[in-house]
Amino acid sequence: MGSVRAVTLLTKVAKVAMAFGIGGGLLNSAIITVDGGHQAVLFDRFRGVLEETSGEGTHFIIPWLQKAFIFDIRTRPRSITSVTGTKDLQMVNLTLRVLTRPDPTKLPLIFKTLGTDYDERVLPSIGNEVLKAVVAQFDADQLLTDRPHVSSLVQAALIQRAQDFNLLLDDVAITHLSYGTEFSRAVEQKQVAQQEAERSKFVVAKTEQEKRAAIVRAEGESEAAKLISDATLLAGTGLIELRRVEASRENSATLSKSRNVVYLPPSNHMLLGVNPSFTGQQ
Repeated sequence: MGSVRAVTLLTKVAKVAMAFGIGGGLLNSAIITVDGGHQAVLFDRFRGVLEETSGEGTHFIIPWLQKAFIFDIRTRPRSITSVTGTKDLQMVNLTLRVLTRPDPTKLPLIFKTLGTDYDERVLPSIGNEVLKAVVAQFDADQLLTDRPHVSSLVQAALIQRAQDFNLLLDDVAITHLSYGTEFSRAVEQKQVAQQEAERSKFVVAKTEQEKRAAIVRAEGESEAAKLISDATLLAGTGLIELRRVEASRENSATLSKSRNVVYLPPSNHMLLGVNPSFTGQQ
């Protein structure tokens, strides 16, 4: 008798537990919680996607009849990589960083047309499209010198293109830019050639300076030689005159002491200012 009562009690407890479980499951499926920075799009089995979205907080839906899809409406970063050609037919590897988010007022339309993975479907496609269109307007060198201008053109075109899919872009920037192997080798060879040209200019300038220095040095040596020669000639004439004066004094002293008649021939003048035909007698 006691065992029958125990079985009956356990059966009742099981039924109550099952009822609570079913009720809890239904209640749980009837409640959705939307976190901050998110919105929920409701799909109704009879009416389709509802135009009204559910914001942050807890909301009730009809179990089985309605289903909620949560969208993150916060700005999220995404990188887009593209290999495209420039105006001068050089291949360039570009990486674009975009900060994107869906238009909160267009979430039902985004869900209908693109689904919850809208960014995977749209951003790589339009990103490559815009990059190819903008980069094709510039030469390879201009991508480096005019990089801010290129980024602004890409940003304007990509924002306009994303609006067609109800996506908002808060920022667009080129984070990486590299060229192909052939162009990199050509740039390296150009740099080497420029360095060689600068070195040749330096060698030519150095040779010219050395030439000018040699000319100035030769002119200085020539001027110095001339001055030395003039000084030597001037000094030699004065010495000869001094010797003639000294010789004249000695001859005058000798003649003044002689008691004989002395005759000085014309070819042997030793006295300054003496007439060649002069004859004297003491």
